[in-house]
Amino acid sequence: MSELKKLYPACEAYRSGYLDTGDGHQIYWELCGNPVGKPAVFIHGGPGGGIASYHRRLFDPKKYHVMLFDQRGCGRSKPHASLENNTTWHLVEDIERLRQLMGVEKWLVFGGSWGSTLSLVYAQTHPQHVSELILRGIFLLRPQELHWYYQDGASNFFPDKWQRTVSILSEEERKDVIKAYNKRLTNHDLRVQLEAARLWSLWEGETVTLLPSNSVECFTEDEFALAFARIENHYFINEGFMNEEQQLLNNIDVIRDIPAVIIHGRYDMACRVQNAWDLAQAWPEAELHIIEGAGHSFDEPGILHQLISATDRFAAQ
Repeated sequence: MSELKKLYPACEAYRSGYLDTGDGHQIYWELCGNPVGKPAVFIHGGPGGGIASYHRRLFDPKKYHVMLFDQRGCGRSKPHASLENNTTWHLVEDIERLRQLMGVEKWLVFGGSWGSTLSLVYAQTHPQHVSELILRGIFLLRPQELHWYYQDGASNFFPDKWQRTVSILSEEERKDVIKAYNKRLTNHDLRVQLEAARLWSLWEGETVTLLPSNSVECFTEDEFALAFARIENHYFINEGFMNEEQQLLNNIDVIRDIPAVIIHGRYDMACRVQNAWDLAQAWPEAELHIIEGAGHSFDEPGILHQLISATDRFAAQ
């Protein structure tokens, strides 16, 4: 077997700034790589996760010109953990304005987890501006996917971790965990918000990798957890602000001709492999890779190898 591909060496952003949305948000963005290279945009997960320096390393810095940004309310974007004017459609508009700021007509769109959701929504809204799609850890925001991860599904594989997650809820509240957490995450008392945020965030941090990871520590840091939990729960209780339940699958014809790679871990507990399978069945023109021995996280070896292989291949197109 050939050696697995790894992240490119560290790459610094050469330019950064804030996009004023005009409705109360300042979106942090940065550019890295070759200013005359292939344009690409990196769309992070969550919602509410934010970007990190290692995300730049998914692209060959000599061949790519990459836009990365923190979505509304998270990372370095301001105001922190804000839910006001924070919907999928606001984010789609932000991405389009960032494309215009970058000064490109088309770009490769790369997104994982919630980032795959937002990538699909953006591509289906602005297909003329998408050259290729690289999608990892597919999340289609259907009710059954939310029920699996936050009600009755993944909890059966992590009963100890789930018991801790619901420990602050009454038996009645446990019948609708997303709703119960929403009440706490929007409580007027910051202490109540933080208690819930840490538990919500830790549940995800401990279940997104096939094997335990040291990176779980960042999920319980107050600043990260508050934005991550509040924004994620806000999107989920509103079912992603989608217009219809099967929207992303129903609109595949809009993007059918865009070259696409779908990458998903076989043992992904956060977003089941069925999601990727359903997407590929609706979109057979896309290239599907199911990674054995992998969970949800982008940096699990087999997943990372396919991601780098995809960015390398598209760099020449």
